[in-house]
Amino acid sequence: MVYKILAISVLLLLITGCATENTLIDGQADDVNVSLNRQNVGTSAHDFLSDDTYTSLLIEMVYVEGFEPQQSSISNLITFINNRTYKPDGVTIEKRSIASPGLETYSIQDIADIEMAERTRYNTEDQMTLWVYFSDGQASSNSQTNVVLGTAYWNSSFVIFEDSIQSVSNGPFDPDRELLETTVITHEFGHLLGLTNLGTPMETEHEDEAHPKHCNNENCLMYWSSESSAGLENMINMSAAPELDNACLNDLLAQGGK
Repeated sequence: MVYKILAISVLLLLITGCATENTLIDGQADDVNVSLNRQNVGTSAHDFLSDDTYTSLLIEMVYVEGFEPQQSSISNLITFINNRTYKPDGVTIEKRSIASPGLETYSIQDIADIEMAERTRYNTEDQMTLWVYFSDGQASSNSQTNVVLGTAYWNSSFVIFEDSIQSVSNGPFDPDRELLETTVITHEFGHLLGLTNLGTPMETEHEDEAHPKHCNNENCLMYWSSESSAGLENMINMSAAPELDNACLNDLLAQGGK
């Protein structure tokens, strides 16, 4: 899916707005502020990349029963994070399943509602947190010609439409599921790192004019088709997920990453 700005709710943070909510999560320390994790996509890029404030990263990974991502895909995400960010106190995964919310398709509003009901981990003094949700239904924005596989919607949140990924992978003429999962997961995390021109300034011009907030290099992980069914044909003969090209890597370096 081409990254696009989507309103979550007038009562919550709009993706195009600023965090205004000051609610504290029950049972958490008094300095845990929910609104810090409900800001624009890309606004926490430097915090993810550097250890200036946050020296560790906790990933709260929640999936609907029956739609658990492959362990190898999770390991690939951790490798990607370690290769690009400074988190000397480590990356930790907390993974759990939940019952199906019972919808066939999910809007971003639906996904945000699920996060607000289920998310238990938020930024603390020196620990950054990431929420990743694996959905049992498809994106409501799907069309007859394109299936959305993932979307980043808040500064530390993205959804993977695992039902769609499973339906278009591991078949005789489909890409390998681990490769597809890894590609979509790391692509969405790339958006949280501010790529492309989404909070992390570009060192050189490489934004795709036809698909804003994506790289114009079709071999780069941040190319627009990496998060949709449009890129499936190119993945069939691939042995590994696409990597970030030099333009994207230079942007991350300038923003405080590796």
